[in-house]
Amino acid sequence: MTTAEATPSLTIADHADRAFLGHPKGLGYLAFTEAWERFSYYGMQTLLVLYMVKYLLLPGHIEGVAMLDAFRQLPFYRGLEGQPLASAIFGTYAACVYLTPILGGLLADRLLGKRRTVLLGAITMALGHFLMAFEASFLFALLCMVLGSGMFKGNIASQVGSLYKPDDLRRADAFQIFYLGINAGVIASPLIVGTLGEKVGWHWGFGAAGVGMLIGLAIYIAGQKYLPAEHFEPRGKADAAPPRAAFSRQDWLALAAVLLLIPVMAVAIVPNNQIFNVYLIWGDQRFDLVFFGTRLPTSFLVTLDAIVSVSFLAIVALFWRWYGKRRPEPDELTKMIIGSLFSIGGQLCLFMAASTAGPDGKIGLFWPVMFHITNSIGFAHLLPVSLALFARLAPKALNATVIGLYYLAFFAGNALVGKIGGLYETMATPSFWLMHAGFAAASGVVFVLFKLLLAPRLMGAGEPLPAMS
Repeated sequence: MTTAEATPSLTIADHADRAFLGHPKGLGYLAFTEAWERFSYYGMQTLLVLYMVKYLLLPGHIEGVAMLDAFRQLPFYRGLEGQPLASAIFGTYAACVYLTPILGGLLADRLLGKRRTVLLGAITMALGHFLMAFEASFLFALLCMVLGSGMFKGNIASQVGSLYKPDDLRRADAFQIFYLGINAGVIASPLIVGTLGEKVGWHWGFGAAGVGMLIGLAIYIAGQKYLPAEHFEPRGKADAAPPRAAFSRQDWLALAAVLLLIPVMAVAIVPNNQIFNVYLIWGDQRFDLVFFGTRLPTSFLVTLDAIVSVSFLAIVALFWRWYGKRRPEPDELTKMIIGSLFSIGGQLCLFMAASTAGPDGKIGLFWPVMFHITNSIGFAHLLPVSLALFARLAPKALNATVIGLYYLAFFAGNALVGKIGGLYETMATPSFWLMHAGFAAASGVVFVLFKLLLAPRLMGAGEPLPAMS
């Protein structure tokens, strides 16, 4: 069901509006708003664990963080300090970002509407960024950003679809343009926010992220007249949804399989998501980042990863499109197994990097760069494809619910990233990354078993997988 069908009173942009790259003007405002929001979000996330390890959680600063002593009495954080505490806080923050969009969607649907919810989310996130300037308000700042992201994230994306009538074929292209804005923000933010934070001062970096959020807010406000108008009226009995079809035995089996895959996906994404946590700490300590006598900010590693990831998302999609014209394209599970193999390879690159440090303990960038390339190929085969698999397996009566459940894997995966990151100080570094290769291998084995045992029943009659776009 489209947004227009779900909300009949939504005024949709006219087909003739092609002022922005052949699309409605509203798409331009939404894309640039999202680009600046991602600029602020990823800039802050890039600095977060480095800020905690190198400044906030050190003696002389940690004492000033309001409510931290009470926070550390919670079971997940009890007894932690220094880098393990920083990793645990990061993991909780990153995990909660994937839970709060559920609340943001309810707030938009039931009370405020998408526009006002997005505005409130942007203001709340900007407040969180500026609260990061004060050590005492650190935990409150993280809370603001988690809640603000929940109000902002899903609702602005849904407005993109609302710009088009059901028969408008520009919709798919519109989301590609929208995601280009996301990627632009991800690539630029470490270069600006990271450089200011590491080279000038942590609070300058967080302040720059806050300014980016305010720019996004200003763009969104300026584009209000180009977005569909929303009117909310209580639905009568005549508008009630038709009764759902009864679940078949096949539907129950598919639902059980999806629920089984959630924890497996959580384990599978740990190696990739550790990039924002221990990988940055390790890189800051050990990587040889000096070029022509100047040390590059550690946050540049995130920009490198973003560029490589975006490039290989496109390359992998084009490869399978080319391959599919010559022979049958593999299904989602096969691609996920391939992704697991590349993910294992990426972690083995980090194992090699840790095992081949120079006499001074510094690590050249050959193996880290190979990690980003190999891991990005794995990422392109795992995350987008796994979402397609969930959509394919989901019973029709619960399709939207199953897609929502999919993101629970990111909640659990990021929580694991934080918990496992606490082992970095007590484990030998080669063993730490070898453990992550084990996570990728374990999830890959389950994907193989799933394909051998369940896929013939669940996917045998399904439609062939279209080429990735």
